[in-house]
Amino acid sequence: MGTTSMASRVFLLLLIILSSTNLSLSLYEDQVGLMDWHQQYIGKVKGAVFHTQKSGRRRVVVSTEENVIASLDLRHGEIFWRHVLGSNDVIDGIDIALGKYVITLSSGGGILRAWNLPDGQMVWESFLEGSGASKSLLTVPTNLKVDKDNLILVFGKGSLHAISSIDGEVLWKKEIAPESVQVQQIIQPLGSDIIYVLGFFGSSQFDAYKINARNGELLKHNSATFSGGFSGEALVVSSEILVTLDSTRSKLVIISFQDGEINYQQTHISDIFGDSFGTPVLLPSKLPGVFSVKIDGAVVFIRVTGEGKLEVLDKINNVAAISDAISLSEGQQAFALIQHGDGKIHLTVKPSHDLSGDLLKESIEMDNQRGTVHKIFINNYIRTDRSHGFRALIVMEDHSLLLLQQGAIVWSREDGLASIVDVVTSELPVEKEGVSVAKVEQNLFEWLKGHILKLKGTLMLASAEDVAAIQEMRLKSFEKSKMTRDHNGFRKLLIVLTRAGKLFALHTGYGQVVWSLLLPTLRRSETLGRCGKSSDAPGVLSIVDAYTGKEINSMAAIHSIAQVIPLPFTDSTEQRLHLLIDVNQHGHLYPRTSEAIDIFQRELTNIYWYSVEADNGIKGHVLKSNCIQEVIDNYCFESKDIWSIVFPSDSERIIATVTRKLSEVVHTQAKAIADEDVMFKYISKNLLFVATVAPKGSGPIGTATPEESWLTVYLIDTVTGRILHRMTHHGSQGPVHAVFSENWVVYHYFNLRAHRYEMSVIEIYDQSRADNKDVWKLVLGKHNLTSPISSYSRPEVVTKSQSYFFTYSVKALAVTLTAKGITSKQVLIGTIGDQVLALDKRFLDPRRSVNPTTAEKEEGIIPLTDSLPIIPQSYVTHALKVEGLRGIMTVPAKLESTTLAFAYGVDLFFTQLAPSRTYDSLTDDFSYALLLITIVALIAAIFVTWILSEKKELREKWR
Repeated sequence: MGTTSMASRVFLLLLIILSSTNLSLSLYEDQVGLMDWHQQYIGKVKGAVFHTQKSGRRRVVVSTEENVIASLDLRHGEIFWRHVLGSNDVIDGIDIALGKYVITLSSGGGILRAWNLPDGQMVWESFLEGSGASKSLLTVPTNLKVDKDNLILVFGKGSLHAISSIDGEVLWKKEIAPESVQVQQIIQPLGSDIIYVLGFFGSSQFDAYKINARNGELLKHNSATFSGGFSGEALVVSSEILVTLDSTRSKLVIISFQDGEINYQQTHISDIFGDSFGTPVLLPSKLPGVFSVKIDGAVVFIRVTGEGKLEVLDKINNVAAISDAISLSEGQQAFALIQHGDGKIHLTVKPSHDLSGDLLKESIEMDNQRGTVHKIFINNYIRTDRSHGFRALIVMEDHSLLLLQQGAIVWSREDGLASIVDVVTSELPVEKEGVSVAKVEQNLFEWLKGHILKLKGTLMLASAEDVAAIQEMRLKSFEKSKMTRDHNGFRKLLIVLTRAGKLFALHTGYGQVVWSLLLPTLRRSETLGRCGKSSDAPGVLSIVDAYTGKEINSMAAIHSIAQVIPLPFTDSTEQRLHLLIDVNQHGHLYPRTSEAIDIFQRELTNIYWYSVEADNGIKGHVLKSNCIQEVIDNYCFESKDIWSIVFPSDSERIIATVTRKLSEVVHTQAKAIADEDVMFKYISKNLLFVATVAPKGSGPIGTATPEESWLTVYLIDTVTGRILHRMTHHGSQGPVHAVFSENWVVYHYFNLRAHRYEMSVIEIYDQSRADNKDVWKLVLGKHNLTSPISSYSRPEVVTKSQSYFFTYSVKALAVTLTAKGITSKQVLIGTIGDQVLALDKRFLDPRRSVNPTTAEKEEGIIPLTDSLPIIPQSYVTHALKVEGLRGIMTVPAKLESTTLAFAYGVDLFFTQLAPSRTYDSLTDDFSYALLLITIVALIAAIFVTWILSEKKELREKWR
């Protein structure tokens, strides 16, 4: 028996090893990145400063339209460090001071910061106060030394500030804006203690302030009127000359302010350019003694002579962008310009004193999907032969960032992905049958090699090289990156649209770009999908093949687009029908095919929609008949209003609306509760959640008292306009974020009385089916569960609600979706810290009580607390951040336990979630080799035990 016991212990030990390998619920460090990926971006660059000193790393510091400050490696384009300032802290200017500080001005000239150049740590921060809004200007002297008396000049909020470069102390302040002067430029001549503040008073007066740089004393103030008026901004030509256009844009006006004395000289545009038909535009390029004018598609460079005369230096066609001038040596400067032609971009660097010569002329092949060049920044370096070399940082139309050097693209960044405005998913193509024997053998070899390495790792026999190989195999799994569908539905395409009008298809495996398309129709529109800024401007449509990224069809300058309604119908090609609503509430069917119109006509009477009106109301609409127009259009339909709800503007304002996702699957309408009772969910895709606040509570938090603000929420049937539920939260205000799923809605708001954020839940149940609780009726089929539900029949509904305190402000809310709707739900919360928190829906159960009964505990009801828990392990983003988080999208996988989640902002994050654990599959790192060893060991143990048992039985018989 001793041997048998030993064999049993071996058997149990192997089971324990196997069990402990697969029942672990924690996420180890080496597992991060297996089911998720994280990508960091910065957005469209609007300012850049190079730092290429011999000591230290060569880098470029940039500011972007997403309010990001970042230091990029000039070798590879990687991010050394970055800071995302937030949507309310817009960056106005950036520069480098003392060779070691990055200086940034933001918040309309209200905040000046210094960052340590090597690591990005903040050195100091100054808050600049002023009397009102104005243009923001930052001036960092190039000859700045490590001295408290050397100043950084900032004009913002109507005042000129002098700030110490060492510690950020405001040394003096001079108010300018109270005199209603629109300051255009701040000039401090090199080596001078005089500062000139220049601007316009009204539309026809120029003002010049002469200020002592040491103490801010106003030395002189001159002004002079100009009868022709001014059209806009003025450009600096030299330390004593500005140039601008008159109000008719027919004359160039040279403004000289030597020693504060103001003189005007004007020149007709026709005297310089001849008979031109375009409108001249001054280009904001900083060239010494020279300015540039764009007219009729060409750029003309003009020098201002000492007598204020204008001299045309050169005229260049098809110029896309011009850089500021940079210093090469003592008294010598150069600038760069970009031209397009023959599918290439042509980079030319010219000396500022002689535009007829070229310091550099290169042509680079460029992907036409990047569009045109919007900005260029240049930097010079000394080659081995002591000549000057140049590198150019260019910003493209699609917001991508590229570094050019020696006629080639050194690196590129797809920073357009920092400005995603919409996301949809698409399935990958089905894998074709038939695989070569060589491929099978290769895959089998890789499979065996991988599992042998995993086995060595499990038995702790792996070397450092083996561990590295295991990690590389995990992160470069062939299965995850395949361009075909998988049986679990994990591999999909994320089709994202960026603010630049570019489509990207991202593979869910590792986030790689499968294809990209800069939509020609959107390139020509001023706003996405619209040919103008007004709501009634004609819209544009583009139909793109999701597999290849090719534009199949496009329609420009069609009717206006107020709403896009995806219909639950598809044609024989599996193309979904869409109804586009214009500003006149006419419906337009797409695709415009005979098959589509036949399908649509059969369902015409069942199509309803609603619109949120600008006058604080909601209307319901239904289609009536074809549009009556001069040209017959069978795909255009008129509509009529069937109901309307108008909220009194003196007490309520709509701040949020949300509906259920049309693609959501509900597994069952019945919900079993304690004491063997059943409640039936009120399931309707026509329900609309509406949140309104009192007018005084519509501003930022803290602008209203608890008595002045209240939040009211509604559940409205959008077919009939019937209000099914109404509830008021007194002393509360927005912003409101909400998510609607099945029969419940969760929303987040601020409680002014408690000075805390709250989350509330409303669940709605159908009482008309309450008599179906009899089991025998269900067995015999004598129930009304299959009877059709009509919005026109008055529903018998009951609601349950509960509110909880929540720690954080919220940026976005979403809910997990699964293929059959069986798996438990999780609410995904995008926190103010730019992380995504998964909160079990059970915590938001309105039936929670302080002391749940035994039956409620068995059901899974959690005891009531006043606050929702923040469990660190519930952050699906782990320790990562999705900077500038704007939205969260979820989509079900084919595997019922799993949902796919995608969070986007300045960064992107994708992951697989299993709210109820992966109960229907094995994990990716499951050790098949260990399982095989276990089975072999069990068989051997059984065989050994059988032999020992036979021998023992034989010995017993011989006794």
